[in-house]
Amino acid sequence: MHLISQSRCKQLVTLSLFSLLFINLSAIAEDGGALYNTTYDVNLGERYFERQCSRCHGFDAKGNDETGAPDLTGRLSRASTDVAIFNIIRTGVPNTAMLPVAEAVPDATVWQLVAYINSLRYDPDLVELDGNPEAGARLFAAKGDCGSCHMVNGQGGRLGPDLSRIGETTTPEDLGIAIMGPDEKVAPRWWTLRITGRDGETREGFRMNEDSFSVRIMDNDSNLWSFRKSQIQSIERIEQSTMPSYEQSLSESEIDDLVAYMFSLRKEI
Repeated sequence: MHLISQSRCKQLVTLSLFSLLFINLSAIAEDGGALYNTTYDVNLGERYFERQCSRCHGFDAKGNDETGAPDLTGRLSRASTDVAIFNIIRTGVPNTAMLPVAEAVPDATVWQLVAYINSLRYDPDLVELDGNPEAGARLFAAKGDCGSCHMVNGQGGRLGPDLSRIGETTTPEDLGIAIMGPDEKVAPRWWTLRITGRDGETREGFRMNEDSFSVRIMDNDSNLWSFRKSQIQSIERIEQSTMPSYEQSLSESEIDDLVAYMFSLRKEI
């Protein structure tokens, strides 16, 4: 039988207490979001977002096609839990523009940012709409002729945004605005450029990409045209949408149906 000295006994007790404390701290870190989900925390998270995150994700948090920053108001593709969101903010995403927050930023601030991001989303199953999705689908395909420009699940045109999962990122109110007033907010990806080259020929198309030295457009026949800016005689940027307004051509109930259909478009789980 071996006797343990009093000093050794104290050391073991200290180590045991430290281990228990470490386990508890780890548990708190994993569940930290629950500690920072009040309205006050959401407001502080919003302030931090506007200062540090809006440069890429936009003040409305709907993302930016130019930088590749994703929309944070719908389902997040890289994170399904608060802890996962926290870890992305804290450590960043390798090989992307998503950099980690500074080490000096306290965990509490990151959790408040998580709380704010959570506040931007809602459960679409709890949204009640007046329209009928089945009737909206028929309108989309026939009277609205939406498929000539928009693609849904691989079917349709390329002259407008792919709508296959539009219901995940856009509220019914914004869908209604897009249908009745498409010029209100047009993403740079869908601006039209009218370019005249040195040969005097003018071509027009969607602004696919642009940098300091070149620009590329896609015309209405889906042909791609690339220009070096040093060879451009003139360039006109048209920021209005090429999509027509349906405010006069569709009744209120038909617009409700079309909104209901588009809001139903999301990834099946």
